[in-house]
Amino acid sequence: MNKLKFILPLLLLTFSIDSFAQREDIGNYEYDKEYMFGLNKNTNGGLIGGIVFKVGTRLDDTQFSFWAVELSNVKNPKEIRYNTVLGNSYIFGKSNYLYSIRPQYGREIILFKKAPNQGVQVSALAAVGPTFGLIAPYYIEYALNRVETVREQYDPEIHQSRFNILGTGRLFEGIGQSEFAIGANLKAALSFEFGVFRSNATGLELGYMLEGFTKEIPLIPTTENRQLFQSVYFTFFYGFRQ
Repeated sequence: MNKLKFILPLLLLTFSIDSFAQREDIGNYEYDKEYMFGLNKNTNGGLIGGIVFKVGTRLDDTQFSFWAVELSNVKNPKEIRYNTVLGNSYIFGKSNYLYSIRPQYGREIILFKKAPNQGVQVSALAAVGPTFGLIAPYYIEYALNRVETVREQYDPEIHQSRFNILGTGRLFEGIGQSEFAIGANLKAALSFEFGVFRSNATGLELGYMLEGFTKEIPLIPTTENRQLFQSVYFTFFYGFRQ
């Protein structure tokens, strides 16, 4: 009995400390700001379709508003990459790049909340914003004869033989001759967060993107050119909260 007099208060004290620590842990899980960086892969892009930066602000326990900026390289679905006899690669028929800069404002709703240090959090989000398109010329190196070569923007009227193409131009060559296009974009997605630390977040965003411009974008002059682009995408993101 004497031992119980000491053991019971000790157990109660231990339980109280543990419960208090758990409440503190849950309280520390709450955050007001989040900053996310992401790499994007989409059906209109290459190996890496673009990069994303997002800043979110908590509105209540389940809702966030956010501002984001995306930079993406948009491609025509009919682009085919070939290899030259020199081992270089190029896209036959491509005349322009399209780089999209997308400022966005959106809302995110938490559908399933995870525990502070484990589990998966699932959210639904939507965003809309303007698009600023940069139409940059696609340069190739072309053999005029056995000794002469030129680097210039691909023109289907001039560069009719793909076997005379030796490769692409230099990085950012011709960027000074770029044109601008104005448009708008919207997206809807599901976000899956796998982070195990309260202050960090790691996850995957799966969604649909729709983007339109005020004029057709001549990526490949010999095929149908579009004003409207749509794609399915996923973004791997990492960030921190405070």
